[in-house]
Amino acid sequence: MNPLLETTELPQFSKIKPEHVLPAIDALLAQARAVVAECLQQEAFNWENLVAPIEAIEDKLSKAWSPVGHLNGVLNSDELRDAYNACLPKLSEYSTEMGQNKDLFNAYQALVDSADFTTLETAQKKIIHNALKEFRLSGIDLDADKQQRYKEISQQLSELSSHYSDNVLDATNDWTKLITDADELQGLPESALLQAQQSAVLVAKEGWLISLQYPSYIAVMTYADNRNLRQEHYQAFATRASELGAKPAWDNSEIMEQILALRHEKAGLLGFANYAELSLATKMADTPATVVDFLTDLATKSLPQARQDLVELQQFAVQEYSAEQLEAWDIGYYSEKMRQHKYSLSQEEVKQYFPAPKVIQGLFAVVEKLYGLQISPIHDFDSYHADVQFFAIKDKAQQLRGKFYLDLYARAHKRGGAWMDDCVGRYKTAEKIQHPVAYLTCNFTPPVGDTPALLTHDEVTTLFHEFGHGLQHMLTQVDYLGVSGINGVEWDAVELPSQIMENWCFEKEALALISGHYQTNESLPDDLFQKMLAAKNFQAGMMMVRQLEFSLFDFKIHQDFVPDQGGRIYAILNEIRQQFSVMPAPACNRFAHAFAHIFAGGYAAGYYSYKWAEVLSSDAYAVFEEHGIFDRNTGEAFLHEILEQGGSADALELFKNFRGREPKIDALLRHNGIAS
Repeated sequence: MNPLLETTELPQFSKIKPEHVLPAIDALLAQARAVVAECLQQEAFNWENLVAPIEAIEDKLSKAWSPVGHLNGVLNSDELRDAYNACLPKLSEYSTEMGQNKDLFNAYQALVDSADFTTLETAQKKIIHNALKEFRLSGIDLDADKQQRYKEISQQLSELSSHYSDNVLDATNDWTKLITDADELQGLPESALLQAQQSAVLVAKEGWLISLQYPSYIAVMTYADNRNLRQEHYQAFATRASELGAKPAWDNSEIMEQILALRHEKAGLLGFANYAELSLATKMADTPATVVDFLTDLATKSLPQARQDLVELQQFAVQEYSAEQLEAWDIGYYSEKMRQHKYSLSQEEVKQYFPAPKVIQGLFAVVEKLYGLQISPIHDFDSYHADVQFFAIKDKAQQLRGKFYLDLYARAHKRGGAWMDDCVGRYKTAEKIQHPVAYLTCNFTPPVGDTPALLTHDEVTTLFHEFGHGLQHMLTQVDYLGVSGINGVEWDAVELPSQIMENWCFEKEALALISGHYQTNESLPDDLFQKMLAAKNFQAGMMMVRQLEFSLFDFKIHQDFVPDQGGRIYAILNEIRQQFSVMPAPACNRFAHAFAHIFAGGYAAGYYSYKWAEVLSSDAYAVFEEHGIFDRNTGEAFLHEILEQGGSADALELFKNFRGREPKIDALLRHNGIAS
């Protein structure tokens, strides 16, 4: 029996083995092809004999592939990686084959032209129109030779992106440093020392083990008094998967060049001037110029404050610590010292009030007050790791809306970062409603001994962010898979539900729910809250231009690619840094080599989406500010107009339905303490 081929509500993680993966995917791809062929035998096409059967078989394929991809990200092994990578070209080939199937395209077009089309629901029509657009973006209009080249490019890009991601993961896991002299770790808080000690015990060593896992890395960069240690740690992190890294086999240099060249060629085949244009074909933004102007305008407005932020930090470091020229490995360290000095605010003190169990309980209380949701744990479920929790969401009518896995802590063989992913999508058939299931994954510092995991306020904000994604996936009331939940939502609007959730992390009324001292359960003291509020926009200018640097870099390397000149990756990055960066990057910095969002994720020529959607989320949150952050009418409006609608209508239309007008940038600047 193959657990990936069994019809079950949830993945059977304990039964899934690497040897199951390839046979299951082969079998399901064969089934999918057979279903499509059978659909095309109809004399006249309608939703029931064309779209519905294809959605059903592709849902089956998705539910088999989803746990494989998830396990590859959170419990990576050589055997699973090999099985995963062996399937990528097969899945890419199937996707391209469907996108270039002329008979299938003609069937969809015939359905649009038929009388039946006018009787369909709005969501159904949107799915069909989206499909016709995807046909064209898959090369349906190309001649046979160009279609074949498109297929080859798609397969190569799939394999290269996976290889890039594997290199980053391997390089991250490879670097550790065992420290046996406690003096080398002066400045690190007790919690970080205990975590490093626990990491050493896990590999049967005595002392303290630091690594490139983000909780370990950020602790050293923020607190270690030993400047040489900070520099060594920074350089190891900044050179991951590059020619300056530990192993040439993990160098992503050539992979990045190939990815950019292939994306550019793909765009050219489809009639676009560059990949940035192709990327925008499925986004809210109209033209590359619109995106560049938006980012440049925001950077120009933010740059004066960013420069002032750095001047103040340099002056502080000289006056209080007689520091000489600041380097990249000094910024986090002196910023924390300055935060403590200026606001008497210590991140380590703040953590005491955010034990993970209390934060999770409070997060659930926040969404209950906003949307009338009730979230309860499910203890009997098939898990893949002891850290994972599982929950169900019901609405105020006690109707099940969705379920989610919560995997919070960093560990070896787990991809870095934080994300929400689709396990099961909402889908209504004649027999039942398939309720959505989400994966919510983070990389927070794990518990040590009997002490619960203590989250930084940034980690609390990250959890709220990912849960916002989860809410859009799980609360959808759209019955058709192609536009339910996050499906069919324009990429530069998909961050709206996640970014709006971050705002409650800075509201006193919400903090009362999500905070409690890990020993006494004492609520966050008012004086500490006031310090946090005062420090909210600490170095906001520097942080803003840093994110805009990433966004402009991503967009420019795709917009300005010239085949006979190569990617010019660091030349373009340096040009942008000269314009908008306030802190020069060291010569060793190889940021792009581990920028998985754009080289291995879905954000290629789309990283700007974070700022674009932040305009939407800030403007939308202003309604809560006007009426009360827990105003039920506002919450219900956001629930019904945004979260429940999925991709059933254009994102701008949905936003205007909620806000009553098009978005404005004013609230974003105000929330960041930057004058417009």
